[in-house]
Amino acid sequence: MPVYRSALLRFADDGTALYDQDGLLALGPDAQGRQRVLAAGAWHALSPQYAHEPVTHLPGRILAPGFVDMHIHFPQTDVIGSPADGLLPWLENYTFPHESRFVEGGYAEQVAEVFVAELLRNGVTTALAFSTSHPASVEALFTEARRQQLRLITGKVLQDRHSPDGVRDDTEQSLIDTEALIQRWHGVDRLGYAITPRFAPTSTHEQLRGAGELAARYPDVWIQSHVAENRDEIRWARELFPAARSYLGVYDDFGLMRKRAVYAHCIHFDDDDRALMRDTGAVAAVSPTSNLFLGSGFFDYAGADRVGFGYGLASDVGGGTSFSPFHTMLAAYYVGREGQTKQGLSLSPQQLWWQHTAGAARALGLAGVVGNLQPGCEADFVVLNPEATPLLARKTRQARSLDELLFALIVLGDDRVVQETVISQAKYGSSA
Repeated sequence: MPVYRSALLRFADDGTALYDQDGLLALGPDAQGRQRVLAAGAWHALSPQYAHEPVTHLPGRILAPGFVDMHIHFPQTDVIGSPADGLLPWLENYTFPHESRFVEGGYAEQVAEVFVAELLRNGVTTALAFSTSHPASVEALFTEARRQQLRLITGKVLQDRHSPDGVRDDTEQSLIDTEALIQRWHGVDRLGYAITPRFAPTSTHEQLRGAGELAARYPDVWIQSHVAENRDEIRWARELFPAARSYLGVYDDFGLMRKRAVYAHCIHFDDDDRALMRDTGAVAAVSPTSNLFLGSGFFDYAGADRVGFGYGLASDVGGGTSFSPFHTMLAAYYVGREGQTKQGLSLSPQQLWWQHTAGAARALGLAGVVGNLQPGCEADFVVLNPEATPLLARKTRQARSLDELLFALIVLGDDRVVQETVISQAKYGSSA
């Protein structure tokens, strides 16, 4: 039975951080042989129960939940850092040409290895990812994620119009392929399928209708797409779907708004859109580094909280500029400060961290499964080194509270802070 002694970070149901400077984390196998958390808390309170168990002692380290990335593009691993005037030119000049290469299974497999390794190196243990319009890309990513035990949700992109040769798919065949992939992969080990219209303008009414029918037929799969990211994109969607109340309303009209529906960005919303998210159980994947990079706008945290719909954080690589959850959390802090009222909204370090772990898991319908280190959760966690760099070490040694410690990690941290990523009993990182 693995037992760890270290500083320990986890979260209560209300999002409050729970922190033990001298903590204990005990793990044990479930019926499928997968490691889960048996106990988590203060060492002095729990250690007598495990007096006869060998202990891995990690002084000066912090055990924290593995990060959950709610929106990332696997085929854009090599598109990250490409300059563009905005979203639509960026898609045309970089994204679509690169994604066309994923028709080749061998190429998709090679990128999948790099992509999954990069997630694990940065402490991400659960991800909702876009593949491409090619079934081979989905097969490659699921296969690699399964090999590495990553909890991964992905799907074949649906885009049967307004897309160049090489990524545009056929309406009928795209739906046949989607159903076949659902039946082959959904629920296998730690894998889940997501029905994936790229975004409304690149799907015909027929394709969106078919996607909605599949969503009704398979209610436990996820749905993912983009909405209200960029004002040019919004104008385009309104021209193509004039009968819809709003861009978000397009998805509702085709039966694509429900629990386990995740929409990236959700920036340019009104209160009717927010209420539709709340009432259907759909959630937002907030992608701050991408929104800042492409100049798309700011997610309205205050509006989301006022109306009451769910959200969590996402890297959105390759429009996003980093796989690192620390960079994403810092960008979310900037968005809160700059994108709200004149006074700004100061998101606390605990809120930011929750949005990338337990909060994101809740938004995905995986509360109590991943994103936390409470009893019953799957044993996905990271070993963090708060002294990974000289400046970070100097700052964290001066921390007088948990908020100061977490904020120092958010502001000054990067992949070097993640000493090790642990999934069940598999370990990835410098000390593996």
